[in-house]
Amino acid sequence: MTWAPSNTNATDKPGMPAMAAAYAKWINKNGGINGRKLRVLTCNDHNDSVGAAKCARRAASEDVVAVVGSYSQFGDSYFAPLEGAGIPYIGGYGVTNEEFTSTTSYPVNGGQPALLAGLGKALAGNCGPVTLIRPDSIAGDELPALIDSGLTAGGHAEAVDQLAAEDATEYSEQADRALQDATKDPYKQGCVVPALGDSTNIFMDSFRRTRDGYPKVRTATVLGSVDQTTINTTGGASGPYEGSYITGWYPVASDSRWNPMKKVINEEAFGDNRIDPADAGVQTTWIAYTVLKAVLEKIGDGEVSARAVRQTLDDGFKVTTGGLTPTLQWPYQGRLAAVGFSRLVNADVTLQVVKQGQLVSAKNGGLVNVTKTLENANID
Repeated sequence: MTWAPSNTNATDKPGMPAMAAAYAKWINKNGGINGRKLRVLTCNDHNDSVGAAKCARRAASEDVVAVVGSYSQFGDSYFAPLEGAGIPYIGGYGVTNEEFTSTTSYPVNGGQPALLAGLGKALAGNCGPVTLIRPDSIAGDELPALIDSGLTAGGHAEAVDQLAAEDATEYSEQADRALQDATKDPYKQGCVVPALGDSTNIFMDSFRRTRDGYPKVRTATVLGSVDQTTINTTGGASGPYEGSYITGWYPVASDSRWNPMKKVINEEAFGDNRIDPADAGVQTTWIAYTVLKAVLEKIGDGEVSARAVRQTLDDGFKVTTGGLTPTLQWPYQGRLAAVGFSRLVNADVTLQVVKQGQLVSAKNGGLVNVTKTLENANID
């Protein structure tokens, strides 16, 4: 099963179940896996806790072998049913803490922790004062420690921590304060980092209207808050993201390592505008199904069940993803268990920059590992 929200007023990820369906068509057209057909069920969690729990209970009742390449903000609602049924959760989007703590979770990226630590590390050598604008929430309370771990690793002072309401309809006051803080050093350009999820665009609109009269500052954020589609719809090269640093989990969409995925999309989902190969959700689903395929090939002619998939993954199995991630393996306790991310095994991030309206690599496509940076994060 693959689930994600669709047709809601918040974050929608319809490309993820659409990518899963295209992957299954491609696999089955080419003989299946070990001669067996791959059947994919999809579910819409509607961006609410009740919907997420319903998807998980359906997965259990349908006896799925894994939930793969999915997105939901409600880990506290869906992990309990999955854990009760022993169903592995492979390649979630990395949007909830439970994805990095549950023993039935097998994440393929480092989620927001890795993105923020990597962004802090990148900004340390490129910015004067740094201001973080983040939600006034329990989840938001973790963000300063994550970006500060990267900043301090690079010898930079900690970011100014600025809180904002999650449901604000405009951020002029916050933008003005952020600009004041970021321009305190007359000799070095400051940086403003909005980490507001879906509300990042609202902040950036307020920021664009507020910044006149201030010295120039650079903006920076993380993938998930911003992607190529967002940049396009906010004006491209003339929009507020031009020149912004953005950290992502994977190589940029133009990288040749994505060619196999693009081939499948062209062959099985040509014209399906839900599937954008530059979308991190679509990319995560592709990688997650790459993991599932490798596991099922390892099982071979044996019993295919949730238990068998989980046992294979827990037995030291290693998966390669064509260079899109490092080799993936999930020990019971990873290196980052001490800071609360026991299942986080891929702490690689890419630094990207918006140039002429396009997200391009800022470091020749190279991946930067932030495991050591996260190990030193001061997370309560």
